[in-house]
Amino acid sequence: MSDTLLRTLDLVEPGDLVLYHGSKPECHGLYMARLCFCAHCGHADHVGSADTRYHLTDPFAEDTDACVVHHVRRASITRSAVNA
Repeated sequence: MSDTLLRTLDLVEPGDLVLYHGSKPECHGLYMARLCFCAHCGHADHVGSADTRYHLTDPFAEDTDACVVHHVRRASITRSAVNA
């Protein structure tokens, strides 16, 4: 899939920078999105949920695998213009 199409559709790919604007106001900000493969999100996939979930990490932290926000729904993030 071309990058132009991804930008047009505002699709989030793993590794994209995203803005979190979900239900935890204290966590609003810029993060790197990765697919969430935890048991909770895996169960949601198993029962047929089409809602892809992400875990968000701080792109500026030394440990980029340290998850900051878990189980984030697609509706709670917006693809950052930095990815353009």
